[in-house]
Amino acid sequence: MEYLSRFASRVRLPSISPRTSAAIHTPRFTPGTRRTMASIEQKIKTLQDYSACDVSDALLKIQKLPEGATPRAGHLADFTPFSPTFGRNTTSPKIIAPASTFKFIPKTTTSFPPEVARQMSSPEHNFPSNTHWVDHAEPNTIAIIDQPTSQHCAVLGGIMAVRMKYLGVRGAVVNGRVRDLGEITGCGLPVWAQGTSTVGSGAEAKPGLRNVPVDVGGVTVNPGDIIFCDPLEGVVAIPSELLDQVLGVMPKLVAMDDKVKEAVLQGETVNNAFKKFRTKL
Repeated sequence: MEYLSRFASRVRLPSISPRTSAAIHTPRFTPGTRRTMASIEQKIKTLQDYSACDVSDALLKIQKLPEGATPRAGHLADFTPFSPTFGRNTTSPKIIAPASTFKFIPKTTTSFPPEVARQMSSPEHNFPSNTHWVDHAEPNTIAIIDQPTSQHCAVLGGIMAVRMKYLGVRGAVVNGRVRDLGEITGCGLPVWAQGTSTVGSGAEAKPGLRNVPVDVGGVTVNPGDIIFCDPLEGVVAIPSELLDQVLGVMPKLVAMDDKVKEAVLQGETVNNAFKKFRTKL
């Protein structure tokens, strides 16, 4: 705790003065984009009333998958909250926001598949020279950071977390390892990850692409998908094109399950309760 206090007093995040050079670009908001953002914020507010399990139940009902594919229902498996509180808990708030994505690649990689090479040549997806990848972090998003498999280094540490917090990022989900846990917790950025390391990213990884689809344990996450970080139940990705359907189906599913639970509490068998109350949507 003493270390965290020292870090917090040293960083003084709330008193950092905004600078015009703080972000790489300033979005140009039109009335249409403002309306869209307001609509998404309202939908996110509605999502706060539900759990990650409710979201997956809805996706399981409505998501159409290729034949033979394993239903993942948006679940990003094996993530642990490291900040603001370590481990599953009921005290941290849910963090829900659109995804922005960062894809790291092995440090020694010099050749790429054609599609990746094309993306790396695009200003929309690459990192211009003389800029750091974290300076491209987008406000009001949850950063999905994809690390190559089987690496032992971390791709997010204290300095990167402080920068993200300053830029208005709502949280980070790291498909890989993090480090500097005291600093990450001290700056207040909500962070979920699959593991930790003491080694910086430069040992094995380098930033490759931004705002491209990334695969997280068999679930494709696209920029703009809604990331639902539930500190108790886990992390779920809602495809942006299915958000309205999820919001339409969830209340019905929750209401049915509430009736089932009430019947079971009154002594009804589970089979009978399902027959009575779990109807087809």
